[in-house]
Amino acid sequence: MLLCLLYLGTREDDGVVHEEVIEEDAQALFAAGEEQWGTDESIFIMLLGNRSVTHLQLVFDEYQKIAEKSIEDSIKSELSGDFERLMLAVVQCIRSRPMFFAKRLYKSMKGLGTADNTLIRIMISRSEIDMLDIRECFRLRYEKSLHNMIQDDTSGEYKRTLLKLCGGDDDIAGEFFPEAAQIAYKMWEISAMTKVQLRGTVHPISDFDPGSDAQDLRKAMKGFGTDEDTIIEIVAKRSNEQRQEIRHVFKSILGRGAGTDEHALIEILVTRSNQEIQDMCAAYKKAFKKNLEDAIRSDTSGHFCRILVSLAQGARDEGPADMGRAEEDAQALADACNAESDEMMDKFMSILCTRSFPHLRRVFQEFVRCSNKDIEQIIKKEMSGDIKNAMYAIVRSVKNQPSYLADRLYKAMKGLGTDDRALIRIMVSRSEIDLFNIRKEFKDTHDTSLHDFIQVEALVGDTSGDYRKTLLILCGGED
Repeated sequence: MLLCLLYLGTREDDGVVHEEVIEEDAQALFAAGEEQWGTDESIFIMLLGNRSVTHLQLVFDEYQKIAEKSIEDSIKSELSGDFERLMLAVVQCIRSRPMFFAKRLYKSMKGLGTADNTLIRIMISRSEIDMLDIRECFRLRYEKSLHNMIQDDTSGEYKRTLLKLCGGDDDIAGEFFPEAAQIAYKMWEISAMTKVQLRGTVHPISDFDPGSDAQDLRKAMKGFGTDEDTIIEIVAKRSNEQRQEIRHVFKSILGRGAGTDEHALIEILVTRSNQEIQDMCAAYKKAFKKNLEDAIRSDTSGHFCRILVSLAQGARDEGPADMGRAEEDAQALADACNAESDEMMDKFMSILCTRSFPHLRRVFQEFVRCSNKDIEQIIKKEMSGDIKNAMYAIVRSVKNQPSYLADRLYKAMKGLGTDDRALIRIMVSRSEIDLFNIRKEFKDTHDTSLHDFIQVEALVGDTSGDYRKTLLILCGGED
């Protein structure tokens, strides 16, 4: 039915907006899906197949306020199969046609093999229409240029032809094209509006007995052989607080600790709350008899040291966004981009390391407006090494922390070998907080579930046997 409507071309012209029914349409979509058991597909078909693009963009914004989730997330939870894919394609085209094609191009080239029909069709059909905007959206979404991905994924005359159609490499560009600037601004606005309910995959068990668990662990590791199933059952199905109680009892039984893991400072200090950082600093001092800040100063230097020390204080603002101050901060960052390197770093640190995440979302949104530049691209071009990694991690976490952590998991497992420390740290530390959300972002970005990716890595990498079983239990399920 929806395909017939799209084929007949019954959609209203782009300039047509019925302001008096925007809220009514949003409420109708909510009532047809989230608010009832099952889905009234006819309402979705009628509205998405007939209303103008401009009108529907406003309806989607209103829907976000009503449902406290995006229309895309509602479609994913309410629909399935070909109809879900069709509805998502329609919504994504209404949001931004260039971004829709950027995603299609990325999926046509990522992974093993290339979907040549899709790649050729889009590159040729859009080359005279909006390829410049597609290129910029591609870079904005995937942090690499379309030009570079074509170079990496194709070869010979085929590659040369595609690169000619592409028209240029945006990794050397510094500013947005008009359509991409609007999309970047809108993405930060959506990030600020979205209320994400964090969901973990591991929860405290009832009738918990740390003494019994500690004894079971000792028996499982004592004597000839190891009872891996018992170890996995205990360590992967207890909350962190419960594991610490087991550790305490186990230490008293065995007379020694389980060792200390040195964590990745950037990831931890960027993604933890003030209270978590303060608790971590207290635990560090108790364990090593010195302050974490002093340890950072002894092992790092320069701007990177100052960034880490600032974050390790656990004193980031915690209030909502201040719009007036956000505009001032955005302009200060824009002005700093034209200053000397040290002055630029001082300004970026003073804002990115101290302002609250809700406030920084507004700052980065206004940065697009006042500079016509991408804050992430500025960091990648103007900074390097650990400084770049720290600043980039802050921006990614502000934009979407589960997405940032999903990307960290992907990088920990892709390629030759596995970054076990990063993989274990994230899977364990986030399992009670937002691993369910991380799973969702992983699948949205990489077009495969975290569960399946761990399974595949068991065949080609290092996540095999009981290690894999434990990771899959922490993962909590297949998406």
